Amino acid sequence: MQTTVSARPKTVDEYVEALPPVVSGTLQKLRQTIKAAAPKAEELISYGMPGYKYQGMLVYFAAWKNHIGFYPAGALKAFAKELSIYEVSKGTIRFSLDKPFPFELVSKIVKYRVKENEEKALLKKNSKQKQ
Repeated sequence: MQTTVSARPKTVDEYVEALPPVVSGTLQKLRQTIKAAAPKAEELISYGMPGYKYQGMLVYFAAWKNHIGFYPAGALKAFAKELSIYEVSKGTIRFSLDKPFPFELVSKIVKYRVKENEEKALLKKNSKQKQ
């Protein structure tokens, strides 16, 4: 079964719709989860993957042959305990396609990333005002 997107999609809808229903259904729910956790985030395609931007990049995701890759920038250390049951490498969480998807955990990670980006933006704004 082809679970990766071969053509370069221009929108997240194109990306998701190019996948088999079992994967696209999970990705639609993942999109809803991310949008609920970061309602002000802009949805986009970057590096050929769906991504979400709010005061900087928040997260990316991608469908692969045996997993869904989730890329939450620097949030891995903060969730090390919860992520210990998943395959994790530098900047990447691999959620197996044959196990239930952890939407609640993803929501927590996205909310954490929103807070991180808001804090960074505030620090940047305050440092500019002091100059």
